[in-house]
Amino acid sequence: MTVDSPATGKTALHNVRVFDGQGLTEPTTVVIDGAVIGTDASGAETIDGDGAILLPGLIDAHVHLHGTQSLDQLAAHGVTTALDMTTVPPERLVALRNQLGTTDIRSAGTPIIGASGMHVRIPGLAEHSVIHGPEQAEAMVAERAAAGSDYIKLILEAPGQGGPDEASAKAVVAAAHAKDLRVVAHAASLGAYTLALDAGVDIITHIPSDGQLPSEDVRRMAVERRVAAPTLVMMQGIATALGRLGFADSLASVATLHAAGVPILAGSDANSEQGVPYQPPHGDSLHRELELLVTAGLTPAEAVRAATTLPAQYFGLPDRGTIAPGLRADLVLVDGDPLADIRATRTIARVWCGGIPHVRS
Repeated sequence: MTVDSPATGKTALHNVRVFDGQGLTEPTTVVIDGAVIGTDASGAETIDGDGAILLPGLIDAHVHLHGTQSLDQLAAHGVTTALDMTTVPPERLVALRNQLGTTDIRSAGTPIIGASGMHVRIPGLAEHSVIHGPEQAEAMVAERAAAGSDYIKLILEAPGQGGPDEASAKAVVAAAHAKDLRVVAHAASLGAYTLALDAGVDIITHIPSDGQLPSEDVRRMAVERRVAAPTLVMMQGIATALGRLGFADSLASVATLHAAGVPILAGSDANSEQGVPYQPPHGDSLHRELELLVTAGLTPAEAVRAATTLPAQYFGLPDRGTIAPGLRADLVLVDGDPLADIRATRTIARVWCGGIPHVRS
């Protein structure tokens, strides 16, 4: 791979095969013009890609951030957008936004949890997170919207297990939708998954490990146009750490959802949280998630879409997820062919975040 000396603020990537959402193009040129993808290569610094594959920047649909080091770890692994599911307090979130040359974030900020579920034990979370009844929903959603939350995170448990009750969950969804905010529901058990459907959430994150999803829930996911972010890497990690059976059920449920036409998003649940049974590493774990999605029945191309075009679509990010003129220049150049072997997403040669080359430490 050769690089000619720069003449302008533009970069032209020659001889690259582009993932277009379905397959790979013939070798072509992609122009980085400032923060976006351009069309005019005149006067640009040129990079000869030698036939390497150019992917849209990867999007991890479920992370937990722990300072700017999390962003650098994500970017180094080609994750140019991270959808954060919990960051408290709001001031901590503000400090992580709009960091040039590294991973861009969207965040739920402070989640909404029940009074006695397992999440109340996470340090610093319970004080501003617990909902005690549906009458609190509107104010809690308004508070998160004012603090800059891009969507609402609702942590559900099976009925009677300490999470928000059905009335409270429905009230949160109604209040969020009234503000045009999506609701992402944590649902790691069969009972919680059904509750999430009954509450009307938009995206359900995690996949149960206490049995396979019943056919009625799968049907509802498809017919009601819900979206799944199963975090298989986390579910496998928890099963291994706690010596539990059930991961085979998780894989089977994802296979059934996919066969039913339910959109599947790639999310790792990467975190560094004390007390959590498993801590997927930021960045690296998204590549493992893609491998597990293929194991569950997605094609490699479908797995790449699960980390590019689909999260951009379902989280309302129209400026990314695809390589096209005018969109953010979030790009990952890889030496292998992920459509032949999904593990090739790991063979990263270069990463650009908003047009800025990320320097891998």
